[in-house]
Amino acid sequence: MVTWKETRAIIIALHIKGFTGKDVAASKIPPKSIIYQIIKESGSIVVKKASGRPRKSSKRQDRLLKLIQLRDLGTTSTELAQEWQQAGVSASACTVRRRLLEDGLVSRKAAKKSLLSRKNIRDRLIFCKSYSDWTAEDWGKVILSDESPFRLFGASGEKLVRRRQGERYHQSCVMPTVKHPETIHVWGCFSAKGVCSLTILTKNTAMNKEWYQHILREQLLPTIQEQFGDEQCLFRHDGAPCHKAKVITKWLEEQNIDILGPWPGNSPDLNPIENLWSILKRRMDKQKPTNSDKLQALIMQEWAAISQDVSQKLIDSMPGRIAEVLKKEGQHCKYGLFESTSCHCQ
Repeated sequence: MVTWKETRAIIIALHIKGFTGKDVAASKIPPKSIIYQIIKESGSIVVKKASGRPRKSSKRQDRLLKLIQLRDLGTTSTELAQEWQQAGVSASACTVRRRLLEDGLVSRKAAKKSLLSRKNIRDRLIFCKSYSDWTAEDWGKVILSDESPFRLFGASGEKLVRRRQGERYHQSCVMPTVKHPETIHVWGCFSAKGVCSLTILTKNTAMNKEWYQHILREQLLPTIQEQFGDEQCLFRHDGAPCHKAKVITKWLEEQNIDILGPWPGNSPDLNPIENLWSILKRRMDKQKPTNSDKLQALIMQEWAAISQDVSQKLIDSMPGRIAEVLKKEGQHCKYGLFESTSCHCQ
């Protein structure tokens, strides 16, 4: 089949050789109206691009818009249009979005991350440099622990729905909230060998050193024995006050439990157990428990359902986490794509 470009070239070639429009039309290549239109043009076989509507801004003004946006990435397109207007460009917010899209600047939901102080960044670098040569096999000998809260009516804090226009407030499109949602606190630990038994705190229980020592005695010791036996392992917990209490430090020494650390503060992206909490909370959201008893039962059920393969993959990610934090000079890494859910003992 002859293409339009080939047809155009044939017509122009025949015309240059002296054939009239009538002669070319006799060949019945294209309609006669098309033939005369082509002949009237300059003779180029390249299809001319339509001029279209002229751009409202020059390249220089486009660069200015990009600089304004990069100065504050949270500026809205409406605000940018107002600032751009002061530079002499009268354009809508829609035009602003198109210009920024051309430069690859797309509007996205901001990731929620823990605020890092200079001390946090320094501590993160010290920690990561200390363990930069550790392999996944080395991390497989570590038990990581943490506490986390679970709330009724949307544990993860957000819900995405696909809806039609006018269905914004339809029952199936709304995430119910309450002013004072009931909260359940849990303690758990895991290693590359799997998760331990999860502990749910009794309501109004004080998360102090006495409570924590009880948890370690009743949960950590059996986990170490079950998963490692006589094999040497390390225990990791964060710097919460009850974790650092002298009585806890002494008790751990008496049990010959070595501590991994010191662990840097505000670093959920370095702790794979945060991923377990995130997985667990998404599962809670899907099942929509309606009361405290159902929530507790679901937490225990879904925690026990976390496979050893998931635990292994999370532990295996530790060398990558450390390498990326070092690459980013102590700043956040991609592994912390969730909001920190840790709670702290008193």
